[in-house]
Amino acid sequence: MYYLGIDLGGMSIKAGVCDDNGKILYKDTCVTVRNEDGDRIINDMAALCLNVIKNAGLTVNDIEYAGIASPGSADSDKGTIIYASTLPFLNYPICEKLSERTGIKKVYVENDANAAAKGEATYGAAKGYKNSLFITIGTGVGGGIIIDGKIYTGFNFSGAELGHMVIVKDGESCSCGRRGCMECYASATGLIKLTKEKMLLNKDSIMWNLCDGNIDNVNGKTAFDAQRANDACGIAVVKEFIEYLACGIVNFINIFQPEVLSIGGGICKEGETLLAPIREIVAREQYSRHSDKQTIIKTAELGNDAGIIGAASLGK
Repeated sequence: MYYLGIDLGGMSIKAGVCDDNGKILYKDTCVTVRNEDGDRIINDMAALCLNVIKNAGLTVNDIEYAGIASPGSADSDKGTIIYASTLPFLNYPICEKLSERTGIKKVYVENDANAAAKGEATYGAAKGYKNSLFITIGTGVGGGIIIDGKIYTGFNFSGAELGHMVIVKDGESCSCGRRGCMECYASATGLIKLTKEKMLLNKDSIMWNLCDGNIDNVNGKTAFDAQRANDACGIAVVKEFIEYLACGIVNFINIFQPEVLSIGGGICKEGETLLAPIREIVAREQYSRHSDKQTIIKTAELGNDAGIIGAASLGK
């Protein structure tokens, strides 16, 4: 059996053909043209899909179904994108449109973080477990929840906005309109902001050398690299960032008690430097710390292909 996964983003569309094991046989990408209506995007998506299928040595009849991982809110029952702030879609019947243009009979759509969570549960870090939680740390903090093997979205398909749990009352203003959201502190954006703030207060920090004296060159690795060099400022930044991240993770575990919690995004490349102190905080603070069953905290495994593989898992 073969499945088509489509990762629809604000800048690009990625598509790939996957086999039963989640292995990508062929993938390709095209630019997302956002200055026109949704039909232009679907036309480009359809052409990309047909090209990917052809280059994989298959035909449309070989494809069991296609899945679309999209930003924003998606109604998986109706096959529509309810709203996506970065794309010209509003209650848009994306599944029907793509099916018409490609001939693929079954098409599914889901929020991109939810799709990635399903991909990790089907083929990745949470494979073999019924209940798992996935968070991705990037510009913001995204997340997906799997309960009894199924994506949890709430009654209105807007659930699992994990990054918008408040962890600092009356804290930083968030794009969602609240203050003190986890996304403000535990995202890569929050880490970079914190790093810059600490650097301005510590002119002798090695982090200035790491960014060639230009604070605009700070990225998500700067503080971690400084920590490894035993720089006091870098150590302080990493400690504070991990405390914010762990605070949110403890909250998630207390609410959902997942068997596995996997962390994705570029920051997860820090591996045990990131995970070990998080586990220590969780072990100390979680409500279920006395249970003989504990949530496994690990790095997500699908990496940059999480969107494609996750989308290709939506019909499973």
